[in-house]
Amino acid sequence: MTETPTTDTRPNESALADIQNLAAAVRSEVGKVIIGQTDTVDLLLTALLSRGHILLEGVPGTAKTFMAQVFAHVTKLDFGRIQFTPDLLPGDLLGTNLFSFQTNEFTLVKGPIFCDMLLADEINRTPPKTQAALLEAMQERQVTIDGQGFPLGENFMVVATQNPIEQQGTYPLPEAQLDRFLFKHILSYPTRDEEIRIVQQHGQRAGTPSLNELGLKTVLTKAALKKARASIGAIHLNDEVTNYVVDLVRGTRDNPLFETGASPRAAAMIASSSRAYAALQGRNYVIPDDVKSIALPALRHRAVLSPAAEIEGRTADEVITTVIEQTQAPR
Repeated sequence: MTETPTTDTRPNESALADIQNLAAAVRSEVGKVIIGQTDTVDLLLTALLSRGHILLEGVPGTAKTFMAQVFAHVTKLDFGRIQFTPDLLPGDLLGTNLFSFQTNEFTLVKGPIFCDMLLADEINRTPPKTQAALLEAMQERQVTIDGQGFPLGENFMVVATQNPIEQQGTYPLPEAQLDRFLFKHILSYPTRDEEIRIVQQHGQRAGTPSLNELGLKTVLTKAALKKARASIGAIHLNDEVTNYVVDLVRGTRDNPLFETGASPRAAAMIASSSRAYAALQGRNYVIPDDVKSIALPALRHRAVLSPAAEIEGRTADEVITTVIEQTQAPR
């Protein structure tokens, strides 16, 4: 391992404790109404702290939408939601300039994208033209309307959902958009014990309760979030772990089972999010296990299987897991 620089700018124990306490408070509040799904909450926290976006995929009824709503409420993020449909236009998402006859001027009517956390519900149900409206927003955190740029704010985050079993009337997300998501997370069914608790807690309601009825607290302020992100930016990532991140990403390109491997953007995003993940574990430096913990959700949507691999019935998760196992990690 390389030696730590003489001038150590890494966050101290107090800053790391603050991050851990904030994360524990978020987990606790979300856990009051969301049974299980602790891995989902941890990835949402990692994405939030590293300024990333996340794609949630799961069958109907696995609380994808409810999770996003609860998480936004608990973290005090300004929440916006749009239901993606085949007839949705870019202007419905971004907003549009409308002419006012009273002032003889055009006035911008902002769309739902002007928020901190945008829930893009069933994102694969809208045509590529509308999906492309998110590209600039996700990468640069701004949108361009009639040639004028409008910032979305440093806290802008997209939480998108999609259903893997209904393909009729859907439009696969283009690779350029998938690459802008930090994570693609697959929500699994709860365990039997968790499902029993879900029925006991929510079985008396006919529908989803409002967040006000649930009595959830907000446990994160924008000032605390900004401070936590500043601390995470100083988490130490040494040369060996950096090389390991690059080797993992390049391993997807060298594997013949992939037609297209992960991009250099993927390596940069993994490095950034591994710092956040390390901070959530209480460390001011990144270890290979941090990288391994987030590698699968960070890579599964970026690598495209070859036709031969698809014919053989291979899955991206299976091949990426093999790449992770075969890539030598530093000690």
